[in-house]
Amino acid sequence: MTVYPPAVKRALKLVASVLVTLLFTWWAFRETDWRAQWASLRSANYLYVVPYFGILTLIHICRTVRWGCLLSGIQKVPFRPLNEASGIGFMMLLVLPFRLGEFARPFLIAQRSSIRRSAAMTSVVLERITDGLLVATLLRVLLFFIPEETAQVRYVKLGSTLMFAVFGGGLAFLLFARWQHDRAVHLVRITVGRVSPGLAHKMADVVDGFVGAMRQLPGPGQLALFFALTLTYWGLNGAGMALVARAFGCVGVTDAACQPMSLTLFQGYVVMTVLVVGLMIPAAPGMMGTFQAATKVGLGLFLPATVVNASGLAYANVVWLCQTVQQVGFGLLLLSLGHLSFKDIANKLDKEGEASAPMA
Repeated sequence: MTVYPPAVKRALKLVASVLVTLLFTWWAFRETDWRAQWASLRSANYLYVVPYFGILTLIHICRTVRWGCLLSGIQKVPFRPLNEASGIGFMMLLVLPFRLGEFARPFLIAQRSSIRRSAAMTSVVLERITDGLLVATLLRVLLFFIPEETAQVRYVKLGSTLMFAVFGGGLAFLLFARWQHDRAVHLVRITVGRVSPGLAHKMADVVDGFVGAMRQLPGPGQLALFFALTLTYWGLNGAGMALVARAFGCVGVTDAACQPMSLTLFQGYVVMTVLVVGLMIPAAPGMMGTFQAATKVGLGLFLPATVVNASGLAYANVVWLCQTVQQVGFGLLLLSLGHLSFKDIANKLDKEGEASAPMA
């Protein structure tokens, strides 16, 4: 097997992620009615963006507090350091390549508490599994109420099934690891280790951390709060998607090129869940391309193609921009308040990525 230096591996991953982004960007915009999309953007009522930023702020708070609930079995971290690690970590997840941002929150919370990074990483994995299973299940339930069995609906159902299989399989493996720790670690090393020793090492650390964290689970009250905040977080997310769509109703607009669109609350949740499935596809930092393509697929379940390729893509761009500005803005603000260096944190994460991916 050919072994590449870490710098070459990073370059190959970056090229691959950029190609994926370009492919999905081309697919999303290939049939765009640019005049109609520009008319939609120009005539949109951006006052709806103001409450949407309020919803995004509430979502950030829910995500931060629910992470604290998972960590509370190890240590109850005060909100300020928890919020700092969470806000900066979510920004880095968005902007760093190679999904290095996944390790930012565990790295940052370990510096602000006595929680070991492996245990913090396990809490992040449990969050991902919970969200993945919830979204996949919710999507299948929502699709049950869409009577028309089009090819697009079938593809979306397939995506939700694959998502459920990935996260359900991850949960099943971690439960197996809780029962048969040594066998689970050995299984990781003889399977994943053949392809990527570095990834196998990280997965073994997650398994070890998970087994340890299972002995320090939060109490029933904190677990109940974790699941309540999870439902609140996704509830706000879908409501926000429906809210922003109201900005593109072309109300009081004389430009005939403007294609009015709107989403009911039900449709907002469907678009949100389809978007989450689409964002599982690895792409370049910022989610550009995959975000618009997945949103287009979700909107296409309800709206005609002429509307989707005009106001629909304008809507997708505005939602993407709002979410990006909120995450990056919060991260930069917390970096400034904490007198921290983005470059310093990114370099440390990058060096650890190299250390965990040996050449042989």
